[in-house]
Amino acid sequence: MRSGIARNISTFLWGLVLCVCTMRQSARAQIGEICGPHIDIRNDISEFKKLENCTVVEGYLQILLIGDKNHNLYQEFRMLSFPKLTMVTDYLLLFRVAGLDSLSTLFPNLSVIRGRNLFYNYALVIFEMTSLKDIGLYNLRNITRGAVRIEKNPDLCYLDPVDWSLIMDAEFNNYIAGNKLSKECGDVCPGIMEDNPQCIWTSFNDHYSYRCWTSSHCQKACPPKCEGQACTDSGECCHPQCLGSCTEAGNDMACAACQHYSHEGRCVPDCPPGTYRFEGWRCITKEVCAQVHLPSEVDFVIHDGECMPDCPPGFTRNESQSMFCSACDGLCDKFCETKTIDSVDAAQSLQGCTVIKGNLHINIRRGNNIASELENFMGLIQTVTGYVRIKHSHTLGSLTFLKSLRYINGEELLDDMYAFSALDNQHLQHLWDWNQHNLTIRAGKLFFRSNPKLCMSEIRKMWEKTSVSKKMEEDDVRNNGERASCESHILKFKYNNTQSTRIKLTWERYRPPDYRDLISFIVYYKEAPFQNITEFDGQDGCGSSWTMVDVDLPSEKFKDPGILLQPLKPWTQYAIFVKAITLVVEDKHTLGAKSEVVYIRTKASEPSMPRDARAYTNSSSSLMVKWSPPISPNGNSTFYLLRWQQQPEDRELYQHNYCSKELKIPIRISASALSEIEEDTKPTKSDMFGDEKGQCCSCPKSNQAMKEVAEERVFSKAFENFLHNSVFTP
Repeated sequence: MRSGIARNISTFLWGLVLCVCTMRQSARAQIGEICGPHIDIRNDISEFKKLENCTVVEGYLQILLIGDKNHNLYQEFRMLSFPKLTMVTDYLLLFRVAGLDSLSTLFPNLSVIRGRNLFYNYALVIFEMTSLKDIGLYNLRNITRGAVRIEKNPDLCYLDPVDWSLIMDAEFNNYIAGNKLSKECGDVCPGIMEDNPQCIWTSFNDHYSYRCWTSSHCQKACPPKCEGQACTDSGECCHPQCLGSCTEAGNDMACAACQHYSHEGRCVPDCPPGTYRFEGWRCITKEVCAQVHLPSEVDFVIHDGECMPDCPPGFTRNESQSMFCSACDGLCDKFCETKTIDSVDAAQSLQGCTVIKGNLHINIRRGNNIASELENFMGLIQTVTGYVRIKHSHTLGSLTFLKSLRYINGEELLDDMYAFSALDNQHLQHLWDWNQHNLTIRAGKLFFRSNPKLCMSEIRKMWEKTSVSKKMEEDDVRNNGERASCESHILKFKYNNTQSTRIKLTWERYRPPDYRDLISFIVYYKEAPFQNITEFDGQDGCGSSWTMVDVDLPSEKFKDPGILLQPLKPWTQYAIFVKAITLVVEDKHTLGAKSEVVYIRTKASEPSMPRDARAYTNSSSSLMVKWSPPISPNGNSTFYLLRWQQQPEDRELYQHNYCSKELKIPIRISASALSEIEEDTKPTKSDMFGDEKGQCCSCPKSNQAMKEVAEERVFSKAFENFLHNSVFTP
């Protein structure tokens, strides 16, 4: 994804509009200047001048790619501070900034990151900051939306002492990894060394600790009496409309940020009449909204009490009053020009398009598992006014990613004859499911050549279903299906037996005209939450979302073939079909067989453990217990069984001298934290091995654990690609 592509609202020409907005009322003087849209600071420390006098960054704040050429950036950063900045409305991203060892001086009063638009689902990203030693955002009280990703910062400490649940609701989606090991940090909160702890004591991720950002700044939390509202530094409760913090208790004009909207320096639950919501946090007039433009000089619109860059889905700009929206009759059209799709990036430019004014060329020679990506970006296309050409697209197994295509008008024809052409697509096996898909070709005819896995039956179906008036000629459909087993027989399942982790299946015997042509069967299966799967869903030339199992022919000719599928997930619906594999001989058309897709649900089983159990005391005689549901419920959960037991006080905790920096409070180490235990504490091999001793080998990971590790690596790779594309691609 490119940084130039609008992240919902990307680059607006704010200019004078914001100055007018910020200087209109005297109340704005205490707020200062609203800077935006978005601030990108890169390459040189002098770029920080963009933040002078900023109280709010309306959009994202990116600080990245600043190298330490003269080895004096440490001192320059310590002299740099922006105490007026209290809020970022989108996200804060820090990436490869040398010399910056803490944000405590840079942004001492940053209180709220709203996360209106996120960076790959994250509101705070700190990535590959080689100099950063602590985060230091000691006034950060609220991350309204989105999670945190802090990764690959080799010198970064003071991560364990931060209780993210005090700041955000999505703390379980945080990703914090690849930073300095906790055991190498020795994080010490204020007052610990003097035996006078000053910071709050909470539990986060089953770890009780004092909470702080640095050795001199505690993490702030509001007292229970505020009931989730913001509070002052001294613990007094703010006005209910305040967010983050405030300078005066109960005053809706003393808020660091607003829970809902800011109007004339006051926090309000909604914008008053005559004003409109803007950017999710403030109220502006119609006149101000009219002066805000997109880069194309297109005006913003007013709809449903909000000033926004364009009309929402289902609405279009009013022809007589372009600042307002009118409801569409059905899906609103979005027009796009002729496009050649040779990659997923090219397909992304068609996201949201419903009409291609011109021709659609698809020529995707390479790519892995791209069918779902193409559907995401091209799945709304309904009409192509010219022709559609699919050429040398060896990764495509079907055309179902064009799931909404209804009309090919043929206003322009390929070679003055063809409205649809498919040439040399080595893995194309399926066009559309004609029981569910309607396509009309209003002019022109079809051309299919050198598609070795596409059966003539598929081509004939398209000819019949698309209302092509001209007769199919031999020159239009040559060299198709010669490497395919074009099925004409439907296999019937005869028996299935289901348990919680396995399914046993048998199907009818199949005998082609020459039994020697039958090689084996392949059973295809995958999880299917909904019964809307076709054989070709998730398939392309480089991969498939189906799991495939080879089944040999029965040893006895008259025995029904079958298979036991295992291990499967309990209480999970699977889509299953079976295909006969037959010998393909040149110049000989071989009949094949396959079943229809059937759906079978495994039986229920015991659920996995509930996650993230945590308890809070809200009185002297009760506890508030919360938990997250199990990852694998393995059925319909109807109730939870809660057990508790009173435990004796651990007197040993009172016998240690915690003034010693090296002495840490004993904590219970969960299984997931065992990797941080010192190497020399690992057990050694048993004496049964004689004199040979050494460390025990770790047990091999389960298939599920290995799958989770693989998924995490894939996700990390996708995030890093997204980051690099956003930062480096113009």
